[in-house]
Amino acid sequence: MSGLEVNDFSAPDEVRSPERTTVELVKIGNGEIGRYTFQPGWRWSECIKPVVGTDSCQVEHVGYVVSGTLHVEPADGPAGEVTAGSVYRIAPGHDAQVVGDEPVVVVEFQGAATYARG
Repeated sequence: MSGLEVNDFSAPDEVRSPERTTVELVKIGNGEIGRYTFQPGWRWSECIKPVVGTDSCQVEHVGYVVSGTLHVEPADGPAGEVTAGSVYRIAPGHDAQVVGDEPVVVVEFQGAATYARG
């Protein structure tokens, strides 16, 4: 591997498109970075649960919110919101939904490899 490696979301290595969801993946180093776009009306339990078949999201997420507001409901703690500019970690065992009429766009550094994969 060279000292510089570059990839780009303009031509992602993989795209997943469950209902109201776009997951774009780019490979870099030994991992993957994901850009997720959730449309207004998106809720994990309605759009992703049918794809993965679990009662709650079992992926640990570490990422950054580019735009929009995401309401997160952890199974083991208080609910809260992540908004544009937030850096977050969400533990496995949660539901989430878009708040308002603006799509939510996030970039994830952990969790993208398995998110929304059946």
